[in-house]
Amino acid sequence: KVSFAVNTLGYSRRFHVWAAPSQDAEHTYEALVQAFRYFGGVPRTVLVDNQKAAVLKHDRDHRVIFNTGFLQLANHYGFAPKACRPQRPRTKGKTERMVGYVKQHFFQRYRQFESYAHLNQLLQLWLERVADQRPLRQFRQTPAERFAAEVETLQALPATDFDTRYHDLRQVGWDGYIEVRGNRYSVPESYCGQAVVIRLSLNDELTVYSPAGDAIAQHRLQVPQAGWRTVPEHHAALWQQTLSVQQRDLRVYEEVL
Repeated sequence: KVSFAVNTLGYSRRFHVWAAPSQDAEHTYEALVQAFRYFGGVPRTVLVDNQKAAVLKHDRDHRVIFNTGFLQLANHYGFAPKACRPQRPRTKGKTERMVGYVKQHFFQRYRQFESYAHLNQLLQLWLERVADQRPLRQFRQTPAERFAAEVETLQALPATDFDTRYHDLRQVGWDGYIEVRGNRYSVPESYCGQAVVIRLSLNDELTVYSPAGDAIAQHRLQVPQAGWRTVPEHHAALWQQTLSVQQRDLRVYEEVL
């Protein structure tokens, strides 16, 4: 079973699809990041379903309490967040129809893929060659044709993408390693005993940050229980100390005795 997110532009009916192994907040936000990049701009209002990644609840006065992470995403891109009214399926009809369209016209044809990166490459080509060119009977135009007018209403993309990486804290051991998902990864020996921040990208890249916010180490995540991953430069000083002890003249110990 494959999870995928569909984001649809209201006027042109142009949509974007992004497949992912999870429907958690980080992947939900990344789907929007990828959609904005595909459209080349940001709509002024984004209507979302009531998934927890975006909406925590509707209070008694019908006010929407949005997830803090989603509000940060909205602030980064400058769009106004809006939520579908509960029990009102008509408010999300365009996107739900596109979900069915993707299942029928893409996944019925493409049943095998090597990875999610490969699947998203296939989806990108299919969107450009098929979905964007489908005839919209009610308008007698294609989404690509209608988008030519809609693109003028989109806001410019910010200079950087929203950071959708997972983040957490770790304590560096006195051996110069941190533990992440059952494996150990090296950091520079000068940070032994200190607390550091880690960020995990959705494509399994690990970046370690110092207490001051500087990137101090990068690793590719290993499969579970793979063991240790070491960058030699991180521990050069520690190894030099060990080597000097191993090569110490025996007369040094005689003097101590």
